[in-house]
Order: sequence, then structure tokens, then C-alpha cells
Amino acid sequence: MAVTFLETPVEYLKGVGPARAGMLKKELQIFTFGDLLTFFPFRYVDRSKFYRISEIKDENAFIQIKAQIAHIQIVGSPRNQRLIATVSDDSGEIDLVWFHGIKWIEEKLIPLQEYIIFGKPALFNGRFNIPHPDLEVPSIEPLPLNETIRPVYSSTEKLKSKGLDFKGIGKLIKTLMLNDRFHVPENLTTEIMKPLHLLSRQEAFVNIHFPQSPELLSKAQARLKFEELFFIQLRLARQRAGRLQKQTGLPFLKVGDYVNGFYHHHLSFELTRAQKRVIKEIRADLGSGNQMNRLLQGDVGSGKTLVALMTMLIALDNGCQCCLMAPTEILANQHYQTISQMLAGMDINVQLLTGSTKTTRRTVIREGLLDGTVNLLIGTHALLEENVRFKKLGLVVIDEQHRFGVAQRAKLWKKNVIPPHVLVMTATPIPRTLAMTLYGDLDNSVIDEMPPGRKSVVTRHIYESDRYKIFSFIRGKIREGRQIYIVYPLIQESESLDLQNLEDGYQTFLSEFPPPCVVGMLHGQMKQPEKDAVMRRFVENRIHILVSTTVIEVGVDVSNASVMVIENADRFGLSQLHQLRGRVGRGGNQSYCILVSGHALSAEARKRITTMVRTTDGFEIAETDLQIRGPGDLMGTQQSGILNLRIADIVRDEKILHYARNLASDIIRDDPALTQEKNDILARHLRHIDQQSQNWGLIS
Repeated sequence: MAVTFLETPVEYLKGVGPARAGMLKKELQIFTFGDLLTFFPFRYVDRSKFYRISEIKDENAFIQIKAQIAHIQIVGSPRNQRLIATVSDDSGEIDLVWFHGIKWIEEKLIPLQEYIIFGKPALFNGRFNIPHPDLEVPSIEPLPLNETIRPVYSSTEKLKSKGLDFKGIGKLIKTLMLNDRFHVPENLTTEIMKPLHLLSRQEAFVNIHFPQSPELLSKAQARLKFEELFFIQLRLARQRAGRLQKQTGLPFLKVGDYVNGFYHHHLSFELTRAQKRVIKEIRADLGSGNQMNRLLQGDVGSGKTLVALMTMLIALDNGCQCCLMAPTEILANQHYQTISQMLAGMDINVQLLTGSTKTTRRTVIREGLLDGTVNLLIGTHALLEENVRFKKLGLVVIDEQHRFGVAQRAKLWKKNVIPPHVLVMTATPIPRTLAMTLYGDLDNSVIDEMPPGRKSVVTRHIYESDRYKIFSFIRGKIREGRQIYIVYPLIQESESLDLQNLEDGYQTFLSEFPPPCVVGMLHGQMKQPEKDAVMRRFVENRIHILVSTTVIEVGVDVSNASVMVIENADRFGLSQLHQLRGRVGRGGNQSYCILVSGHALSAEARKRITTMVRTTDGFEIAETDLQIRGPGDLMGTQQSGILNLRIADIVRDEKILHYARNLASDIIRDDPALTQEKNDILARHLRHIDQQSQNWGLIS
């Protein structure tokens, strides 16, 4: 098949060559002309505005001046030289400063020559200078592409060493666009473009890189943002329609003895309205004849596990087996103990399979799965092993699913001839816009109500200088018989420093809380048996204060622990703070979360802490977190593939996202397989997207 112009390897572009191509591939994942074209500027600079030197007042903004070089000098020792060129206009003078490439730059500078100077001013000894500015001689020649609004591209130090700073990358894109063969094929129908007044795709790409005017830049951005979000939503809508149309599911039509026996004789409290609503949604899925793929969201303590258990009991009533996969042994053990206790006295065989399960026990479990005597298997990645086979697997429950890769989940999906129903659970509330984009092919259920009688965790912010108040408060809680978490950050880049802080904190608490108070320590560098032993002692109330890193974030349920102290709280993300806070308040006692920080807080850190103190609503917190951090950092979604957005932003572009989703849904409702002639152009572009990435769309 012939390679199109945009599929041409980037080394064949004039000015690139093998060495630069290798660097572009390694540093920016630019392999083809098309990749280069979709490497968008991250900001723009208006080069039509000129400042006079006397008007420079802001060291945070890029400015442009026209000035003449008055004199040039090299100052400093041979090891620490810098080049200073003093330039002037009719309002004053300013120094231009270079710390690198001094000899080469000095040869290029011409005294008394007027230059257009562009850069970011810096203050030094109370006086402005411009470090490493861009210089060019004013030209009267018209440029082939309007450059009044200059694009600025991100680069790396290695690329800069090859002459590919933001200007170098811009030159390559200009070369690409001035090629006689340059053509960007359209991928939207006229019926879509006309009502929205969208630019053509070619016009949009020209104006995103070299805007002819601010208005055309805005139109180019709108076109490309819509296109990006629309095809994500179209792909998700098509996948969901295909699954519902083609993917037969095991029909669970019966609600029998297991469900009724548990509900009437083993459930000691009333389900919340939210739990009842979600179970009703799940029952409708299970009885539809289609395979269920449902995302179950709920804050810590909202009762997701109970909903999952009721779903598993429906599967058992219909003659099927179930499995529940958790990301850690601690969490798998916790699920096993909780579910075993809830089912105590019922004729249901529940087994636990983890990496620690002994060989003889594994053999017994595997045999029980094959002959159908094991009804419910709970475990970790061990469930994915080839020799773990079921007689009739009807339901897969995946907890904290973002901790598993898609290929891993696919292994569970294939453990039955007819794919099992899938229920995906997360205690990390997902903002609506993110759920729409990440999980648009899943049905979404939300438990947005807490069980009655559960008290909200009281959250306070304390400065380090008031630490004595924390010690006094903890002493009072220990006298009441409560247990305490003290959590320190562990950030990979400063791991040794963080561990030192943890150990220093541990020593402080040892001296402040002598025997009979017992202080324990837990962190990720301890061996697994050590960690398990410490956690077991804490669960059994033989450790009163646990000084830890975030290894206790997921999977620890100690109802007697009622105080969570988070040290250096400004170093944690909002979702992480909320997850940590969810470790307390598990029992009937009033619980507390104390956020400790220094006085010097960034605006973002202050917003995170203020949000935590103000609300315990996980969904509000998730929305705020998304606004602060953006989708790229949230839950590692940048690596998920589907959210590797090049230009759209699902927070700022929420209106575009909603419109794109509704339009995509309407098109797929009318033409599920995109076989109608009017949709040929959409189907063709989706095939191109599918060729670029393995399609795991049918797997949750």
C-alpha cells in the first residue's frame, strides 16, 4: 500500500536527516510528517507589539523591542564567563546576556546595528536584563507565512543541542507546509462542519501553526479540539453499540435462594437508596442477554463491596461462578474476610488466591474451580494465571481497575466461552467529563449516598509551628482507646530525603509517646512479610500509632483508627489526600484528619488544602483536582492512550466535549456500523485510528 505524504518518515523532510530524526523520535515521538504536523504549539507570542525599553516592567511576560547595539563585552572568569550586549532606543538602555555559546554569538553581533529583540526580562541587582534573547535584523521582505503571531513549541535540552529549539521545530513545520505535496485530507462531513462553521482541516492546520490573525487562530483551535474529542466519542459510541449488538451475555434471569436468603437473613441493615438504584441498574443489565460492562463509582465507605456481593449472588443463583480481582494482597485479604463474614452460615464456597497461597492450597482451589465446587474466588494478579480455569465463570468484579493494564483484564475476560459480565469498581471518584472520555463505552453507576449514621471526618489544617497541639490531641485520643495514622510523603525524585523525614518523624513520636504506647513504622522498602506483620499488629490494636508512607492508602480498614495526620500535606494531590482521609471514619467514632504544612504554600497547595477542609464530597474533590492538575496527571491517564490529547482539554473544553458526545451518539444510533455512504469519511478516519492502536474497546 502506497505511503501518503503525511505517513512519510520524518527523516525525509528537508533539514532533518537521520541524526535529527532519531532525536525527534526518541524525545517527542515524532516519526512521520503527520506526527510533526500534530505537534502543536503550547502557546503563542504576539510579535506585532513593540515595547520601548522604558516600558519594561514585568519580568514574567515575553516582550519585543527594537534597539541598537551600543557596546559588547565579555565579563567574568574563564570558567564563569558571560557575554553582555548593551542595547538602546530613544527611551533608555538594557543589557542582553548570554551564558552559553558566547564565542559564536559574539561573532554574529554587529555594533550599531538595529535588531528586533525578543525575550523574557529578568531582574538582576534591581535592573532588568534579557537573558538569551532572540535577535533578528528587521526585514522589509514579506514572509511566505504570516508570523505576526509566533508559535512556541516545547523542546528538550537534547533537541536544542541539535538546533531544534522552539524556532528550529517551527522551521521544520514551515518546510513541511511549503512542500508542493502538502495536503491534509478532510475527515469530517459537510453536515457536521456547516452548522458549526468549522474551518477545513487544511486551513485549521495552517492557522494552528502560523495564524494569519487572532480570529483564525481561535477558529483553528476550535476545529481541531472538536475533531479530537468527536472521534474519541465516536469510537466509544461505536464500540458500545457493537458490544450491545454482537456481544451475547449470559442471561441472568433468576433471583433465587442465594439473593433472597442473604437479603432476608444475613443483611443486618437497610440498603441506601443509592445502593438499591445501582442494584436495579445491574439487574437490568444482567437480564438483557447482552454482556454487562459497568463502572461502579462510590466514595470510600459508600457500600460498593455490598453491591458487588449482591451482584455475585445473582450470578450464583443462575448457576455461575464469580471472581473478584484486587490490586494488592492486603486488599484481596480484606475483601475475602469481609465477604466470608457476610456469607457466614450460607452454603457458598469462597476461596482466596494470591501470590502467597501455598502450592498445595492452589491445587485444591484449581480443582474446585474446574469441578464447580468453588463458587467465588477472590484474589490478586494470581487469578490471571493460565492454569486458573473455571467450570462456568459468569461474573468478573475488578476493584480499583485503573491499577490493572487492559491486557491483564482481557485474560479474565477470556476465561469463559461466553465472556463473563464485568463490574469495574473504583473508590477514586472520577469527574463526569473524565468518565465520559475514559469510560464512555461502559455503563456508569454511581453510589452518591453514604450509609446512615456514618459521621463525616472532621478535617483541620495545622501549621508545623503548632505541632504541640497535634501531640496533645493525639494523647487524648489514645486515652480514649483510639489508634492513629501519621503519613509522610514519599516522592520518587527525593526518596532518600523523604525516608529520612519518615524515620525522623518516627523517632519524634517514639520520644513523645513512650511505653505503654506502641509506635510502629511502615514503608514500601520493607520486605512484604515485615509489612504484613506491622499491619497485622495495627489491625489487632497492638500498635497505637502507625508512622507510614502512602502504602496504607488503599486496602487498610481499621475501624478503631480515628485520627489521620498527614505531614507535608502540601506535597500530596487532592485525590490522594481524600483517599488517605478515607482510611479513618470506618467505625462509629468521630474521626479526624489533620493536614500539616509549613506557612509557605503555593496557590495550588492552598487550594487543595482549603478544598479538603471544606468538603468530604469525593466527586466535588475530584472535579477540583481535575481543574488543578488537568487530565494528564489524574490517575495516570496520560498513559492510558485514549486520553493522550494533543490540543483539547476536557476541563476547559467541556462544552465542546458534550456537543461532540451527543453528536457521536446520534450518528451511531442512526448508523451503528457507519456503513451509510454519507458516513464513509468518518468510517475511513476511524479505521486509520484503529490501525494506529490495538483496539481493546470491547474489554472494560
